[in-house]
Amino acid sequence: MLVDSHVNLHGDPYADDLDEVLERAKQAGVGAMLTISDKLSSVGAISAISEVHAHIWHTVGAHPHHAKDHGDLTKQTLCDLAKHPKAVGIGECGLDFYYGYSDPEIQEQVFRAHIAAARETGLPLIIHTRDADELMSAVLRDEYQKGAFTPLMHCYTSGMALADLALEQGGYVSFSGILTFKKADNVKEIAQSIPLDRLLIETDCPFLAPMPYRGKRCEPAFVREVCDKLAEIKQVSSDEMAKITTDNFFRLFSKIDRTSLGTSI
Repeated sequence: MLVDSHVNLHGDPYADDLDEVLERAKQAGVGAMLTISDKLSSVGAISAISEVHAHIWHTVGAHPHHAKDHGDLTKQTLCDLAKHPKAVGIGECGLDFYYGYSDPEIQEQVFRAHIAAARETGLPLIIHTRDADELMSAVLRDEYQKGAFTPLMHCYTSGMALADLALEQGGYVSFSGILTFKKADNVKEIAQSIPLDRLLIETDCPFLAPMPYRGKRCEPAFVREVCDKLAEIKQVSSDEMAKITTDNFFRLFSKIDRTSLGTSI
């Protein structure tokens, strides 16, 4: 089976056909998925999805694009939201200086609140980082000195040095459909260097549909293409890569009772 470790199921993209999307994922062998919080105002809709689907869990957090709307965010707010039985991660959070939708200072402040919540709850910290390697590395080093937390570098496209830092901190690195793009040689090189026991796969749907679906709305079913490409890069079979990334997911998101999904998982 496959696990899609990063999906965005709430909102308009799937408003009319979410059930059909989930059925296609099931037919493709996707047995579990994690739907991601982009802002705190979305948590209600996100948790409602996870509550009615036994194989879906959710996170709590605010994307750096929305940091400007969460300047007063506290560790305690995130910890309280994380008490939900199906909330298994903190984020997605981080730093994004490519678009500049939020000031860097506010992004860092909000990011540090997420790190504090991850440290307090023991839940994985789902990190979005773009054009911010230097500050991201500095913040991770500084915060780790205050107490351990487990980073997950999602949809990774940054440099090897930052990936190495995440690994040193006991973290994981996740790859999306970008891995299948013809000009993504740097991403493929980094994927080749990540140890097998620290790899995850994702779609980040509805964004970044892999080849041959590029340009279309992405769906969790398409994580199969990500798995196949990663297997090719790591020179293992697709079935083996599916097992590796599934095992890694449940090891990282240890709040999930894997046995609740049955013996096939």
